Amino acid sequence: MTLDQYRDTADKLLAPFVSAADTAGLSPNGVSVIAFGFAVAAGVAFGIADPLWYGLGALFVFLNGWLDLVDGALARKQGVSSKAGDMLDHVLDRYADIVVLVGLAAGIDSFALGLAAVTGVLMTSYLGTQIQAVGLGRAYGGLVGRADRLALIGIVGFASAFYTGTIGGFTLVGWLLVFFAIIGHFTALQRFWGAWSDLT
Repeated sequence: MTLDQYRDTADKLLAPFVSAADTAGLSPNGVSVIAFGFAVAAGVAFGIADPLWYGLGALFVFLNGWLDLVDGALARKQGVSSKAGDMLDHVLDRYADIVVLVGLAAGIDSFALGLAAVTGVLMTSYLGTQIQAVGLGRAYGGLVGRADRLALIGIVGFASAFYTGTIGGFTLVGWLLVFFAIIGHFTALQRFWGAWSDLT
């Protein structure tokens, strides 16, 4: 399912945005920080849990995801790609994941479910970078990658702006966190097993 396999296609669509950022004098690190700012704004909006704010949170999540693509493309355009920039990007992405999921959990007052979702998401990302650390290249595979998560959060956020009821005892946001809690750990295990098979 992972949308990360379409990164090359997305890069082609980024050209106007990359050129605009470059013309505005932005650095890739600056774009990364702005992207993180949108993630924080999304977390706050989801924490408020009002229909209007759910819609705004969804918009902020999409902006975070789009700018997360722009920063890398901008670094390549400016010829300033570096390990330091890559590290900053990964660290901000993880904090972005945390603040968005905590905001979702706070909005429905279900921190235990939020914790389960956060650990699933962080383990998925950790396995991706750990696989890279052992020399197998960055892993984006598995059932649900970061691009998928952001798309799902955005879709559920917009849907929650119009439907605030429950289904089987959970709101739409509640079911999303259940999904992340289960599928996040499953994706992490998928990545682990694939890397383990390559290493042994």
